[in-house]
Amino acid sequence: MTATLDSPVRIGKAAVWALGMLAVATGALESVVTPTLPLLQRELRMSPAEGALLSIVLLITGALVTPVAGKFGDRYGGKRVLIWLMAIVSTGGLVSALAPNLPVLLLGQVLQGAMVGALPLSFILVREHLPVGEAKVAIGVVSGLFVGGGMAGTLSAGPVAEGLSRHWMFALPTFAVIGATVLVNRLMPHDPPSRSGDTRVDWPGLTLLSGTLVTLMLVLALAPDIASQPLVLGGLVVALAAFVTGWTAVERQAASPMVDLRMLARPAVWKSCVLTFVICVGTAVPVYLVPQLFAVPSGEYGFGASATEIGFFLLPGAVAASLAGPLGGIGARRFGSRAVVTTGIALMVVALIALAAVHTEIWHLVIGKLLIAFANGLCVTAMVTNTATSVDQGDTGIATSLVLVTRVLGFAVGVQVSGAILTAATPSGSDVPAESAFVTGFVMAGVVTALALLVARTMSKGAKE
Repeated sequence: MTATLDSPVRIGKAAVWALGMLAVATGALESVVTPTLPLLQRELRMSPAEGALLSIVLLITGALVTPVAGKFGDRYGGKRVLIWLMAIVSTGGLVSALAPNLPVLLLGQVLQGAMVGALPLSFILVREHLPVGEAKVAIGVVSGLFVGGGMAGTLSAGPVAEGLSRHWMFALPTFAVIGATVLVNRLMPHDPPSRSGDTRVDWPGLTLLSGTLVTLMLVLALAPDIASQPLVLGGLVVALAAFVTGWTAVERQAASPMVDLRMLARPAVWKSCVLTFVICVGTAVPVYLVPQLFAVPSGEYGFGASATEIGFFLLPGAVAASLAGPLGGIGARRFGSRAVVTTGIALMVVALIALAAVHTEIWHLVIGKLLIAFANGLCVTAMVTNTATSVDQGDTGIATSLVLVTRVLGFAVGVQVSGAILTAATPSGSDVPAESAFVTGFVMAGVVTALALLVARTMSKGAKE
């Protein structure tokens, strides 16, 4: 998105810190579900497949909202769209906080997904109102505070849910989002709409892609019950095929497509998309399975961890992921993108197979999850860098949007497949799946991730300095 200001108004540190506070609040709100998912499943009587669906709807919404937010920012001004998005996010947070059951909580998470479009808009506003050098520093501050907010949410969600209730773990960060939004509205100057560029929104493509993703998630969620609902599942598969066919046809003909499928013909782009999908499938499996394994009662084969303890156990992985991004960028510059991606894939495969073989101690899971999070961060950073530098400057947004969609799709498929495996392996009348389900999930993720090495070998080495 590009915006033109005739007389840009320089912003002060207070406005930048207001954006940073908003990043902290949204990062915290985004991260509360993962460490408390076993608790939510117990309180709302969810199956593992339904829990998997809950953990991904926010991400799916975000993938759909982000490109639309950019278009609307051009049309109506970045600040105005950011405030609109935060109003939707705040509504979603309050709905989640008050949710009495799973359907209402899913609605709240769908609305909260609008937050994914907020961070890019914040970066754009900073770039519009600060010189280049100061803008880089400000973007780094806002990015770092978003990661910090995610860590705070991971740590605090469990104690709040157990000490107060699950309702408060959504309400408290939502109140913070509302307060930070008020500050941004007061301190950030308005930016006029851009009169240049194509600001049309591909509504048919957006609608069909939404239908595709939702139908795919339903197919994966219902797959374990295929014996009892074969007609329903068959109908969903037909609907999925229709959505995919329709979306492909619309995007090929659209004047301003949401996702330019013609870009997929470029080797650098389709290889990055395939790698992103496969690696995110491999990453999503432990993201879902590890907290579930922590929560299995100690009398069985698990550790009986509370939501507070799960958040603490997941923190090292969150720290590793935050460090992997800059290290992946440095590695891509020094050794080339292919070397970094190959190293990340190999590390992830080793960690996944190790988790399948050995998961009898808490530190086994903590170290395994840490290595996987670190490897994923290396791979994603290197692939985005490789994609962005392999296409013309004017095509960067289109190419990276394809990577974004495949990243969301890979993560969603990995989580839903994991939920389906646990659901299928849970005996009737029991809440505890067979231990073999976790072994199957980790091995499957390791094998799928290892296949990515075949594609990584064909990548260009990438720019080295």
